Amino acid sequence: MRKIKVAAALLAALFLLTPAIDALGANRYNMSYIYFGNTNSYYYHVESTQNTLDEISPNYFNLKDDGSLELTLAVDTNFIHEMHSKGIKVIPFLSNHWDREKGIKALENRELLAAQISDAVIQLNLDGVNVDIENVTHIERDMYTDFVKILRDKLPEGTTLAVAVAPNPYGITKGWQGSYDYAALAEYSDYLMIMAYDESYTGGPAGPVASYGFVEATIKKALTQVPKEKLVLGIPFYGRFWKENATTGGYGLSNTDVARLVGNYSGKVYFDERTKSPYAVITIAPWDTKPYVLGSKLEAGTYTIWYENETSIKYKLGLVNKYDLKGTGSWSLGQETKDTWNYYGLWLNGHYFEDAQGHWAQGSIISMADREWMTGVSFNMFAPDNVLTRAEAAVILVRAMGLEKKVDDEAGSIAQFTDISEHWGRNEIETAACHGIVLGTGDGKFSPDKHLTRQEMAVMLDRILVHLQDANNARNPYTDISRKNNSWSYDAIVKLTHYSVFTGNPDGTFGAGKNTTRAQMAVLMERAAPYLNADEAVLASK
Repeated sequence: MRKIKVAAALLAALFLLTPAIDALGANRYNMSYIYFGNTNSYYYHVESTQNTLDEISPNYFNLKDDGSLELTLAVDTNFIHEMHSKGIKVIPFLSNHWDREKGIKALENRELLAAQISDAVIQLNLDGVNVDIENVTHIERDMYTDFVKILRDKLPEGTTLAVAVAPNPYGITKGWQGSYDYAALAEYSDYLMIMAYDESYTGGPAGPVASYGFVEATIKKALTQVPKEKLVLGIPFYGRFWKENATTGGYGLSNTDVARLVGNYSGKVYFDERTKSPYAVITIAPWDTKPYVLGSKLEAGTYTIWYENETSIKYKLGLVNKYDLKGTGSWSLGQETKDTWNYYGLWLNGHYFEDAQGHWAQGSIISMADREWMTGVSFNMFAPDNVLTRAEAAVILVRAMGLEKKVDDEAGSIAQFTDISEHWGRNEIETAACHGIVLGTGDGKFSPDKHLTRQEMAVMLDRILVHLQDANNARNPYTDISRKNNSWSYDAIVKLTHYSVFTGNPDGTFGAGKNTTRAQMAVLMERAAPYLNADEAVLASK
């Protein structure tokens, strides 16, 4: 019951705070660092993101003691090639791993380092670099900015330059936070990745990794210096733990570690409403098997673990939409629980469809919702498995083509149907009819709520894609389709299969008479999108 109440409160807050996505809004940017594990595991971790990742940032660039570039053993040209084949940018991060001396040396020798990075980007066919030099101070502030400026000049045109910056909600000008000149760094880079985490840290008191208030204050302060389209919000996929009566704590562990410990040791999970953060309490008895976390064995005792879960991450994704930021960056890929990507892409883009989380068509649903070609049946429901109606199909096609109603002076008026006068889709149905996209079902009726079959959908799509060359010589791959039995839909089915809009079923059938679901329609429209151009399309009515 408590979980339901928290979820309801979250949805209510987002309903009030989240702005609408632009009509043709592209998905918000989604990048993730990858550090733990080996190169073989990288493929698996990327695959788990359900095609929502725009950029992967592996640990390829380290620093030597003299501040020059060192390529790590993680460099894998096959991985780079594979990511590019998926449309994912590979932008490694340059790190001094908190070593202040190495960071200072790098900035002092910035001309050489910038040249080395540019050469590596070219040689390895990378898409840019993410500068992540940490734990230098305000004394190096100007050198840091100058390094980024030099790097901007040396990197190949079209590559990305990002800078990871410390969260600074209080405007601190000294120490580590003072090393980042937000405004100047943003001028020379494509975006700043705000590491809005480690609010609590190793050696400090127990508390959230990134409370809602801390993250929001960080965003608001950054927006006073940096345009929103250049801000990427860092999302933590990890937690920190404190042992009862220990002299120090705050050691890191992944969200997957947290789930494992809570499950194995009957842990209790709580959600702190004030900070919008979860925490868990586990007790390891003296006779229990002692677990390992990041290579270290935990002793018997009671532990408090602050971490991130679905609810807290959704709150942060809500802030990205509230302040209309470029997107998110996560630390780090592979530390999240498996179900994270069931909702991440949806919520990142301001779509809170509970029934689309983890759905096989989730990516296409996001795409259609972003374009506003398809919307949910309510604020938090998309109904992906509901059967599509003739009215819904007409509305979707009109939205996709950007069509407006027209009047044929010779005919006297637009198409009229006797059964749509009070229907919610009347305007779009009439618009689709006057453009020849849809026809009636006889006796002056349209039958707006009648279910749409797959072959009917093929014919409708063919009417708006008539500018594509006919596929007269294309092979019919289906065992259940023939010109004799499907005379009125055969050409449309084969043509759209030729253009990969339809793909059929695994058993080689098309299923002409089967109904089309809303999820299937989302997939079809995403496949058809590259061919849809209302200015070039020759509609059936012309």
